[in-house]
Amino acid sequence: MNLENKRILITGASSGLGKAMAKALISKGANVLITGRDADKVKDVANELGCWGLASSIASEDAILALFAAIDSTWGGIDILINNAGIGYFHPVEEVQWAHLEEIFHTNVFGAALAGREAAIRMKAQSSGHIINVASTAGSRGFKNGTVYAASKFALKGMTQCWMHELRPHNIRVTLLSPSAVPTAFNVESREEKDLKDGLLTPNELAHAVVSVLEMDNRGFIPELEVWATNPF
Repeated sequence: MNLENKRILITGASSGLGKAMAKALISKGANVLITGRDADKVKDVANELGCWGLASSIASEDAILALFAAIDSTWGGIDILINNAGIGYFHPVEEVQWAHLEEIFHTNVFGAALAGREAAIRMKAQSSGHIINVASTAGSRGFKNGTVYAASKFALKGMTQCWMHELRPHNIRVTLLSPSAVPTAFNVESREEKDLKDGLLTPNELAHAVVSVLEMDNRGFIPELEVWATNPF
């Protein structure tokens, strides 16, 4: 896909991986819309990057519908959706609470599913598009204290595989991006960026991977891409 003038929505993109992806795609000439929950932060980052920014919560169906209505009004459609918004809490199984499940699944699963639904409706109408769901290596391999988070990413992986089969006949590509640990504001209550540590991935490696996946000729696509730190130890 040639990214010049493509209409791209990246959720959860006011910092970290989402911001890095937005920057990389803007450099390719794409039209990018970033979203996030903090209106002031989204505005500042959008101004910094030179793109469109809207405050929006992926955990609300009403907010998702309003977001896509704004896309229709401004762009008249969408070419690429990157479902990047995600949250996580990590507890031993005996401390898991119903509220943890509800909060994480509303963002990581329900929100991603409904954003995918709205994007698919528009992409099918134009017989083209690409959806990237940002999961985690935790979506294939569980880990200690990861009950709720890993379950949400396993669910996202399953949904992505369903979309691949449904949307291929409509020339719509679907990819699951599964990074290992990336030091961003994810799981930080203050939403401040974590320090970049030697050996760990940075958002730039993932942004490079996303650009590469999207730029592949439309006759093929990468269904799942895991990106690991070479030597995080």
